[in-house]
Amino acid sequence: MGKEISLHNQTFSLYLDEQKIRERIIELARNINEDYQGKSPIILCILNGSFIFTADLVRHLDFPLTIEFVRYSSYEGTSTTGRITKIMGLKSDIEGKDVLIVEDIIDTGLTLSNAIKDLLKSNPASLKVASLLLKPSALIHDIHCNYIGFRIPDKFVIGYGLDYDELGRDLPEIYQLKDQA
Repeated sequence: MGKEISLHNQTFSLYLDEQKIRERIIELARNINEDYQGKSPIILCILNGSFIFTADLVRHLDFPLTIEFVRYSSYEGTSTTGRITKIMGLKSDIEGKDVLIVEDIIDTGLTLSNAIKDLLKSNPASLKVASLLLKPSALIHDIHCNYIGFRIPDKFVIGYGLDYDELGRDLPEIYQLKDQA
């Protein structure tokens, strides 16, 4: 049996180990480096979940960049509320600049579609998206993700920045909610 952990009386099984995550981030960085060669983009980290992914990703980028943070909220427990709350907005002017949004996970696409609509009002030169995880079967909003780490099933995951009621972000691996019999 694989490694398991418990948080808030829920059991999670190891889904992606630290090595596999690290290797995939290096591959994503190679693709991003090619696309942004000669540019100086703003890396826009969507808090709280993507802070670890963003930190690990930017260490492998070989172009000048700045990092900005925005924060939205749409989750309660293990499910989305269907509502987006902007908690912290962008501080820099992005007009005419290349922007790479870094997201931890895209499931329904609600948070990201709202963020993209909001950012496009500021007329960036380009706007691309990198997400560590994508749940294709959960996607209900039309989102184009330029850089995808892993496509995963529509199951709740924690670790590597992702949380369950604020616990689990510190885990170096990604765990999936275990099916309860």
